[in-house]
Amino acid sequence: MQSRRDWIAAAAILLPSIVLLGIFVYGFIGHSIRMSTTDWGQEAAMLLKPQINYIGMDNYRALFQGFLNIRFRQDLTNMFFFIILFVGLSLLAGLLLATLIEQLVWGEVFFRTVFLYPMSLSLVVTGTIWRWMLQPRGGINVLPTLLGLPAGQFLWLSSRAQILVFDWSNIVHYGALTLLVGLAVLCLGHWRRGEERKLYLKLPIFTGLFAVTVSGCFTDLKLLDYPEQHGFNVALWGIVAASVWQMSGYTMALYLAGLRTIPDELREAAKVDGASRMQIYRYVDLPLLKPITASAVVILGHIALKIFDLIFAMAGPDHYPTSVPAITMFLKTFRGNELAVGSSIGVMLLILVSLLIIPYLISSFRQGKG
Repeated sequence: MQSRRDWIAAAAILLPSIVLLGIFVYGFIGHSIRMSTTDWGQEAAMLLKPQINYIGMDNYRALFQGFLNIRFRQDLTNMFFFIILFVGLSLLAGLLLATLIEQLVWGEVFFRTVFLYPMSLSLVVTGTIWRWMLQPRGGINVLPTLLGLPAGQFLWLSSRAQILVFDWSNIVHYGALTLLVGLAVLCLGHWRRGEERKLYLKLPIFTGLFAVTVSGCFTDLKLLDYPEQHGFNVALWGIVAASVWQMSGYTMALYLAGLRTIPDELREAAKVDGASRMQIYRYVDLPLLKPITASAVVILGHIALKIFDLIFAMAGPDHYPTSVPAITMFLKTFRGNELAVGSSIGVMLLILVSLLIIPYLISSFRQGKG
């Protein structure tokens, strides 16, 4: 049993870290939130005693509705597509590599090291290497000429073509439809797992959210009075390729560790029941890898939301087809001296990261408590 002296010693050791964390992390977060509701910027940014006025949510409203912030809305679109492609392809590549390496009789250490090596590189180094490789008139486009074929014409980072174009003024409808599909998937998952009790307990919440989403789908609420087209910029494929190349080794390591923890008795029992190798992989291995997948999604999603240096090194800060909110935050804050607007974008990124991490932490806490 620990004595009171031990508790005091532990508190004395932890107190400086808690104080520093409170000041330099949560204190600065609070200061950024407060500054995002002011007009701090332009000429006042460089004054010793600037005149700062409270303007409420005007900065946030301007980001989503202002005519001069079209780039920020395209940044959000780029980030949405980048997260989906980066996380999905990294998981797929990591799972495939881990499965192949686990089947190797020899050479496992060599291939595992080779695939993990890109993760040890700085994102700036990775961005510089891939920028050389993705030059429109060099790099990968020149490879076909080695076989006597014509050079490739894909523009990679410099392309300005868009696909999957949508109207930003209808973003409320798209968000409501996405939430509606998510609720349907959650209800279907509870029903298929036989968790009717949990479904009934959550039914009032689901019903309320369902009513909100349906009303959002069929109302005429629009963020803008004019159409504003946004979509997936083809130039993002270069950023996705570089990021997947760097992080697929990390997901490979996670999945390989997960595959090694699966007891052989489960696979042998499945073989006795007549399951093929593919059925064992689908019904035994993959379900047991779900916690690994959840952890990888959170980590990769967090990396994707705050990505900055890779894009800065590959395409530069002024190339809007590959821009993300972190790039625009940098430009607004340090080039345009719009400190309040930069703080608003930073707060938006914090909210997005929190929406990803907090549910995962709550779920992990409940599982550990259970």
